[in-house]
Amino acid sequence: MTFKPLALIAAMAIGIAATPAVAEYPDRQIKLIVPFSAGGGTDLNARTVAQFLEKELGEPVVVVNRPGAGGEIGLSELASSDPDGYTIGIINTPGIITIPIEREAQFSLDSFDFLAAMAEDPGTINVLGSSDIKSIEDLVAAAKEKPGRVTVATQGAGSAGHINTLLLEQAAGVDLLPIPFDGSSAGRNALLSGEIMATTANLGEALTFSEGTDWRILGVMADEASPMASDVPTFTSAGYPVIGGSLRGIGAPAGLPDEVREKLEDALKKVSDDPEYLKIAKQANLPARFIPSDRYVSILEGLDKSFHELWETTPWNQ
Repeated sequence: MTFKPLALIAAMAIGIAATPAVAEYPDRQIKLIVPFSAGGGTDLNARTVAQFLEKELGEPVVVVNRPGAGGEIGLSELASSDPDGYTIGIINTPGIITIPIEREAQFSLDSFDFLAAMAEDPGTINVLGSSDIKSIEDLVAAAKEKPGRVTVATQGAGSAGHINTLLLEQAAGVDLLPIPFDGSSAGRNALLSGEIMATTANLGEALTFSEGTDWRILGVMADEASPMASDVPTFTSAGYPVIGGSLRGIGAPAGLPDEVREKLEDALKKVSDDPEYLKIAKQANLPARFIPSDRYVSILEGLDKSFHELWETTPWNQ
């Protein structure tokens, strides 16, 4: 039997005691960056997710608003944060893609690990219920009959509504007349007053606007019908594969450790399946839709291709 000197045994004991334990993720507060102001749809979405994510992870999830430059400030902060799982953020389309296309930005799609999409608020085009335009096909036919004369309200140059209108023009081979307004509500008022022929809006907004008014949602710009309005067709089903609106997901700085990423993805899936979460989202007109990371990335890559092609022919900020 070999005996170790007492001094060596003592040193080994000290070394073992001095070795820090590896903490299991998460062991402290998590920051959720929202690149928009408090009170909007994205902020409400983030706070609803945070409430339930906190329950799944067992640590506080604190929402921090970083508004400005159409989301660029908050996305830049997220991209430059440590990829340790303690800073995550809401990621919205189209800004995550369009900002780096139209100007030099501090991030690109490669700057993030995309964990899951949690809500899809697809773009819509809407007309008065009494309008002769009663379908997507009617809208395209009217635009072909009167090139550049079918007026469509958007939320300004480069907005989701504006880009969605340009994408439809490209897909259908028509020439619409986008008219900028200061937000979706202004577009709603212009439509109801007869000032314009059609207006863009995200589905959640369109459903709210339609309550008690002479309103028709022609179609949604999504790859499948929305559970919130299952009777409303998609533009794809009409032969015009236009995907647009606000796909809201959760992302992190690129380079997350595998075990951290897996834990976050699993927690987000559990949140999306929670009946109480779904109940609250429905009450708030939040179009909850869980899309796992692989499919989420595929959608973003498809949008990136579409927006680059659109930029080559129709730069939306000019």
